[in-house]
Amino acid sequence: MSPQSYRKIAGLSLAALCIIVFTGALVRLTGSGLGCADWPRCSQEKFVDVSSSHTAIEQINRLFTGVVSVLVIVAVLAARFRRPRRKDLMVWSWSLVLGVLAQVVLGGIVVLTGLNPLANMGHFLLSMVLVSCGFILYRKSGEVNGDSLRRTEGIPKILQRDIQLFGLLATATLVAGTVVTATGPHAGDEDAVRFGFELRTVARVHSALVILLLIWAAVVVWRITKQHKTPSLNSLDESMKTFVVVGVFQGVVGYAQYFSGVPVFLVSIHIAGVIAYWLSVCNVMIAPLRERAQPV
Repeated sequence: MSPQSYRKIAGLSLAALCIIVFTGALVRLTGSGLGCADWPRCSQEKFVDVSSSHTAIEQINRLFTGVVSVLVIVAVLAARFRRPRRKDLMVWSWSLVLGVLAQVVLGGIVVLTGLNPLANMGHFLLSMVLVSCGFILYRKSGEVNGDSLRRTEGIPKILQRDIQLFGLLATATLVAGTVVTATGPHAGDEDAVRFGFELRTVARVHSALVILLLIWAAVVVWRITKQHKTPSLNSLDESMKTFVVVGVFQGVVGYAQYFSGVPVFLVSIHIAGVIAYWLSVCNVMIAPLRERAQPV
């Protein structure tokens, strides 16, 4: 298999991992979280059930997990036949398989615990880890060799530390967002347990972290402009500016949904934005590590 063909497979795997995050969110937003009240069967009577809208939505999401599973398995098998063969692609493709298996188990825990908010948070955050692994696999599959994401030429140490702090803030913002979700009204089922926090308080914490992150991103962009430009710095500059655009959009949607009573339509846009947000974060984190050679 050629490197170009393998990169297409890696891209399809990443796309599927992003799509299932959104379909999983739709299950929650439509109140279909317990549409299938059993696991791995939909119910004690039926393995597959689409008899109602709630069961159909939950069932489709579960079945799409099969699509994701097939694609990540294909990514592993294709890595074995890719020429030249690279150990790093094997490792990252296997991380997707292990992550999907963990998601299947955790998804079952979510259902069997009646949509416990901690289990739901873990389910979503693990999805973001999988998206990160899929993104790295896709980017590495387009590089000439397996050492490309370990290079840091042209990036001053102070900026490397700035990017590390950026990553920590971005992660804290994401986790805080899941706490808001686990406190808010869209639980996946009207009887699901919610965190006992005041929604306004956790939303303010999340909002403060978003604002702090955007300010820090602006500081990093300003520091980059003060440096002598290298290919690595240009890449970092572009990635950070892309993040700022995505982050501002997410912030605007977040405030709009909060002040309008978190309607499902705006929440769904916000969730789609979260996927774009996290991809842009991953793009920033690997920007200083890109190889200067042309991609395959």
